[in-house]
Amino acid sequence: MEKLQVGLGERSYPIWIGEGILDRLGEALREAGFPRRVAVVTNDTVEALYAKPVLEALRSADYTTRLLVLPDGEEYKNLDTLNSLFDALIENGVDRGWGLIALGGGVIGDMAGFAAATYLRGIPFSQIPTTLLAQVDSSVGGKTGVNHRLGKNLIGAFYQPRLVLIDVETLQTLPVREFSAGMAEVIKYGAIRDRAFFSWLQAKAADLQALDAASLIAAVRTSCQIKADIVEIDEKEGSLRAILNYGHTFGHAVEVLSGYGEYKHGEAVAIGMVVASRVSVELGLSRKEQAEQIRELLMRFSLPVTPPKFPLDDFLRAMGRDKKVKEGVLRLILNKGIGDCLIHPIDRPEDIFAPVLNQLGTQG
Repeated sequence: MEKLQVGLGERSYPIWIGEGILDRLGEALREAGFPRRVAVVTNDTVEALYAKPVLEALRSADYTTRLLVLPDGEEYKNLDTLNSLFDALIENGVDRGWGLIALGGGVIGDMAGFAAATYLRGIPFSQIPTTLLAQVDSSVGGKTGVNHRLGKNLIGAFYQPRLVLIDVETLQTLPVREFSAGMAEVIKYGAIRDRAFFSWLQAKAADLQALDAASLIAAVRTSCQIKADIVEIDEKEGSLRAILNYGHTFGHAVEVLSGYGEYKHGEAVAIGMVVASRVSVELGLSRKEQAEQIRELLMRFSLPVTPPKFPLDDFLRAMGRDKKVKEGVLRLILNKGIGDCLIHPIDRPEDIFAPVLNQLGTQG
């Protein structure tokens, strides 16, 4: 098992990463100073897989527990589901002496975290991410929230967990499509921040697909370390942290236009990365062969790389609601080759996206 630390002063917290470490949850929570009364928030899919061992680990460490189960799916990441979670917290007598544990993927982590940030004006929470995407991205950094029908993650708060415990053994029960969706975020880190990591992913693709534990731990550790380093500099996305949204601006537009659930988040991000890499080539920030390397690595994990066929105006309208729009100007995260990136304002996005989407065969 390995430990990382997200250094944010009084809001600092550890990330435990290992194989078969769910039974050490009580120990990890004690070290983090977590409340002894715990409401575990999960969904009906993860409940069947991991609720029992997690509750047993908590009870064997003398924690009082409640289990709260939400429906599974991105389409339930909304204010209606959040309100049902508040109902359950109130009905179970959860007060400020309690903490929440998010057990599941990114949807559960985001909703439970937002509930913790706002219920009784804030109670502690911790993350046990069970999907690769959540392990390498959404469980770290304190972004919480829900979707609105007009845009993804438009309602939320920055609220850091007390602990993130990542057991890569949970990936053994993850559907192949979900694992691939998580790999999009892993590949993102190499594309924008670490060329050597990108090359390592190219070399280790088969081992990762075979769920080799050592390779998984290494990939998760490196991804979490890159994200932690960025969050420590820019916790609330005032500047640098925005680079973690590489591929997300166009990817979120894909999700909104297609209806939440048609594409997995990581699948939409993969499409967005291909589009962003082509925009980088158009602007002279990258070479065609580097954009192709990104596309090929995504394809090795069976990720989609072609945008759905919606009119350009629809894509532009959806991207216009992106959180990175500032004073009416869209700001894109673009790779500079492989291993570096920048935030680039796009004054006339139609002039950039039209040729790129034409190249990808989705317009004209």
